Amino acid sequence: MRSKQAAERDKARRGMLAGDERYFPARDKGPARKFARDWVDSRRLPSQYFLPFSLLILLATWVPWPAEIRAQVLNIVIAVGWPIMMIGVLFTSVYVAWKMKRLVAEKLPNESTKGVGFYAAMRALQIRKLRFPPPQVLPGGRPVPVKK
Repeated sequence: MRSKQAAERDKARRGMLAGDERYFPARDKGPARKFARDWVDSRRLPSQYFLPFSLLILLATWVPWPAEIRAQVLNIVIAVGWPIMMIGVLFTSVYVAWKMKRLVAEKLPNESTKGVGFYAAMRALQIRKLRFPPPQVLPGGRPVPVKK
């Protein structure tokens, strides 16, 4: 029984990684969500750099700089870097959510737009390599090459 369940889980995991929608969780199913995933994955958005930039800011504050340089670094990071990043993430998220709702209503008129804007905005916040389901298109809209 355990080996059968393990085999089923492995089959489902491989199906999800391959992009087979039958194995996706309910939040990722449907043509509107697929359209949102592909739209976000085909672009380089400022919000996808939020986590790496946050890590950089965190590391910059932990480095044992000399006292006069440390004050300048913290001032630049806290007064300039952090607010610019947060404003960029906020505007990008609002833009992506608004654009996605509009595009889904236009291109898929029979699909519900409920939640699709938030879904796209949250996907845009994730580092591309860590997105799940994995991206099916490269930036620019070309399909992802099949791994051998």
